[in-house]
Amino acid sequence: MNRQLNWSPLDWAEFACQSLMDSYVPEELPPAHRWHYHQGVFLCGMEQVLSLTGKESYEKYIKRYVDQLIDEDGNFNFARDELDAIQPGLLLFRLAQQYPEDRRYEKATQKLRFLFETLNQTSEGGFWHKDKYPYNMWLDGLYMGGVFALKHANAFDEPELRDMVFLQEQLMRKHMRDEKTGLLYHAWDESKQMAWANAETGCSPEFWARSLGWYGLAISQFLDELPETDSRMKLWEQVLLQFVEAILPYQDEATGLWYQVVNKVEQADNWLETSGTCLFVYTIAKAYQRGLVGEDSLETANRGYQGLLDTIQFKEQFILPKICIGTSAGDYQNYVTRPTSENDLHGVGAFILASVEMEKIKISPCY
Repeated sequence: MNRQLNWSPLDWAEFACQSLMDSYVPEELPPAHRWHYHQGVFLCGMEQVLSLTGKESYEKYIKRYVDQLIDEDGNFNFARDELDAIQPGLLLFRLAQQYPEDRRYEKATQKLRFLFETLNQTSEGGFWHKDKYPYNMWLDGLYMGGVFALKHANAFDEPELRDMVFLQEQLMRKHMRDEKTGLLYHAWDESKQMAWANAETGCSPEFWARSLGWYGLAISQFLDELPETDSRMKLWEQVLLQFVEAILPYQDEATGLWYQVVNKVEQADNWLETSGTCLFVYTIAKAYQRGLVGEDSLETANRGYQGLLDTIQFKEQFILPKICIGTSAGDYQNYVTRPTSENDLHGVGAFILASVEMEKIKISPCY
């Protein structure tokens, strides 16, 4: 059925947006009435659809989510001990530009910006992912805080924030990248006290798809936010290229998807996961648009995107299944026994982001 629809990637992105909009008013997006990265990822995807379509319904929906949480003085309730709380702040920059008379958005942006000054750090200056995970750096955190910091650097002329983001990424590559595969472990514990921590390296033992996806998403968007004259541009382009080259061999040939534990494709209890696949498709598409990879990689992204469309349960509304629920670092059993959900917002948001980038490539619609 999906192939017969002959929709473009943008059509699919809009279908996903509209299905969630029909199901939830903005403030009821799960977890309801919270400043949370699940909503943030989904609405960042919607913001990209808005940029291509200009449809007022998307503008109103995003604005209502933010407006329901921030009061007239720019106050709002967010977790002050974790990087995840920063991610929805990506929505504030465009609102501040669109509605300059409304000072709430800039005030809220400043509150999130100064969270970086209070977060606990490793001995080298790496941010703890959350206070309840002391001395831990997680791949997830690079996207959750890094893109916001670069946008803030550009909006408010704070180049020192670029140095901060570069340090965070550099530390992750230093401590979490596996030289053999080029993949990065989900987490690193400087103290080596976590049950999963390798006694020598402090790394968690597995390559989890969605955490790798967050990393690829982060590097892709860092390049969008970095000034062309910045000396780190070429380095991060090389990092992105190496990352894409590392994930390509693990795509499932039959479905086009990637596995929950990326490299253990032979394990019978491992399973194909959609949110990580979405983020990999997004990252490959971004690398292709930058001229970093060629047609073979684009074909990989194309197969991955088709695999996602084949997985969608097309009924009256969009349903994306096989999304791993929120997951902490752990061993192999931790990942393969995690429950899955349908239309979890960070999965749908990742699908929308991937769809927009596939649309930009202007591939011939063959879905």
